[in-house]
Amino acid sequence: MNTKLVAVKGAGLLRLVEERIQRELEQERKKKQESLFIVPYLPKDCISKILVQLPLESLQKSRFVCKAWYGIVNSPVFIGGHLQRSDTGLIFLAPVTKDHRHPHPFSSDVKTVDPPVKPNTFSVESKVLHMQSVPICHWPHINPSSLFYVMFMEIKDGKSTIKEYNETCIGKIRATCNGLILLENRMKKEGLVVMNPVTRELMTIPLGTQSSPHHESYGLVFCHRSSNYKVVHLFQDESQYIGCEIINIGSGCWRVTDGPSFGLFGWLGYEPVFAMEALHWLPLINHSDYIVSLLVDDEKFKKIPLPKSGEIHDRIVSMSGFLGFVTHEDMNQIDVWILRGLDCEVWQKHYTIGMDCTKNMVPLYCSRINGEIIFKKKDYDLYAYDCSSHIMSKIEVKKGCFPFNGCYLPHVNSLVSWRIPVKR
Repeated sequence: MNTKLVAVKGAGLLRLVEERIQRELEQERKKKQESLFIVPYLPKDCISKILVQLPLESLQKSRFVCKAWYGIVNSPVFIGGHLQRSDTGLIFLAPVTKDHRHPHPFSSDVKTVDPPVKPNTFSVESKVLHMQSVPICHWPHINPSSLFYVMFMEIKDGKSTIKEYNETCIGKIRATCNGLILLENRMKKEGLVVMNPVTRELMTIPLGTQSSPHHESYGLVFCHRSSNYKVVHLFQDESQYIGCEIINIGSGCWRVTDGPSFGLFGWLGYEPVFAMEALHWLPLINHSDYIVSLLVDDEKFKKIPLPKSGEIHDRIVSMSGFLGFVTHEDMNQIDVWILRGLDCEVWQKHYTIGMDCTKNMVPLYCSRINGEIIFKKKDYDLYAYDCSSHIMSKIEVKKGCFPFNGCYLPHVNSLVSWRIPVKR
């Protein structure tokens, strides 16, 4: 009897020892696995330099590997470094359906056999309604024919690539800055939406002064002095006077500021360009002898003469942080002037582009990384001018993938947030 009892106790003790050894081995195995991801022996600076080189899609996923990586990727220094490495492309909207009649966005009269919205698509309007705590049963029906996908065109090595954010909206893109976009909030005409299409962070902005889309202009800028983002709204009243109002993102209310002098603007159709801490407009459709600039720090307007009178295909673009003026000298020559300061107001000619028939070539933007100037020729071709090799080349664009006659704006994909001041 005693012998059996001792044998039972011995077997139980042996089992406990084996289980403890197994648990310790399992814990050791888990620690080794975690060490492969956490990399505790690498300094944060080294990890940051590795992560910043990842493609944006991989970078988004890497944030959730561990707490340490999440803190690195969301730090102001990392976000600023990633922004500096990101190149410019074109952001645009593509219709979800092939019905181009553009009915009222909340109309229930849907006459289309096009496929529905792709699964797992992020809806800007649904997010806005959710943020406003509107019950789902009270959400308005959105006509699929008024929905647009948010798309991005990347241009590299003479080829264009269309990338999808898998997001939809019904409002137009009115401005961009550092990876943020300004969208119309067409849910009962309640103002605007500022959003980062990469992180999908968004915030609504209240309605300012109402004006016709053809008689207003929006700009989105970053003010280094106050470390915040501002939305600038110019609008033309019935007396042709140009008014100005500005809102700091997150402040909740617009403030009226002194607008430009009467008669400086002939129209507000050209998109403003943000460069050298100022927002710049070409104020006339044709024969512009000057630009109108708004200094974002003191919010004052000034008139800056151009080196020559601008024609209908001439534009201003941001070039390496400075302001460029791309102008057509004649049928076979384009000149590129650069303004390096707002105090001296002296333009310098940096490039002369010679090629057959440059008349219909409209500059769209200048690349942040390689300095190429992207042109649109007529309504169906894109060209890139390499400022280093002085070679103009045609860009491969897949037919039907880019709205040459639609709205597109220069844009850079980033992790920027208006809540986190970027450090450079």
